[in-house]
Amino acid sequence: MVTGKRSIGWSLLVALTNGRARIGDDQLAAAVGGRVILVTGASYGIGEATARRLARAGATVLLVARTADQLEVVAGEIRAAGGTAFVYPTNLADPAAVEELARTVLAEHGHVDVLVSNAGKSIRRSIADSYQRFHDIERTNAVNYLGPAKLVLELLPSMRERRSGHIVNVSTAGVRTPPMARWSAYLASKSAFDVWLRSVAQEIRGDGVTTSTVYMGLVHTRMSEPTPLLNKMPGLSPEQAADQVCTAVAERPHNITPPMVRPADALGNLLRVPTDRLFEQYFRRTDGRSKRRGQP
Repeated sequence: MVTGKRSIGWSLLVALTNGRARIGDDQLAAAVGGRVILVTGASYGIGEATARRLARAGATVLLVARTADQLEVVAGEIRAAGGTAFVYPTNLADPAAVEELARTVLAEHGHVDVLVSNAGKSIRRSIADSYQRFHDIERTNAVNYLGPAKLVLELLPSMRERRSGHIVNVSTAGVRTPPMARWSAYLASKSAFDVWLRSVAQEIRGDGVTTSTVYMGLVHTRMSEPTPLLNKMPGLSPEQAADQVCTAVAERPHNITPPMVRPADALGNLLRVPTDRLFEQYFRRTDGRSKRRGQP
């Protein structure tokens, strides 16, 4: 009985901190059946789970990631289950490769109905450990901001000409909550694309192209695995996260945001100084370098 109560309590905590959205199979099939949907970061994690669910619902999924072999595995399993999938190995950090991707996709499929911009690069590193690693900032921006923006620019003309299209940005709840130490490069890059796309959305809605942003909470994937602290926190499975993305694809909301994020966002802005000081103290107490230097 106690175990059951703990399980229920843990599930509630996961839902409050990370959100839960479940779209029915029939509703999803009605929304995406026969549509061409491009999913970046489709070789693992959220992107893979999203592509599989969309394919089961009848969409033609275009799988994009750097890892060609894994993309073939995912596509093969989708096809074996009766779905339709095509593989496009691409390094989104390379603008020329993104241009070639868009040209090839439009030539082979005529159009893209939905772009799911999911690919991302995570990094958790203190500024003291980043002095000689400016390339971390460059690489993170290339994958999380510049590459996605370039892909949108390449596909938008076709969408606007057809007066139909939808762009789903799989972002992070971290861009809506007070910033935390060690996450500067990651959060800055995700925030940049978030603001860029929100600005663009105002210009393209009149042409029939809509956008949705999923402010994703913690998802236990290969990306979060290297950070021990995250592994102990309540999070979603890739399949649960994919439910949120598929809801955004089908229902086209302005955004999907975990319940606790909005009050955290409001309080963080209202109490910015004390919030920053609180996180500063947490960093100082958990920073190995500071401890070795004998600092408080």
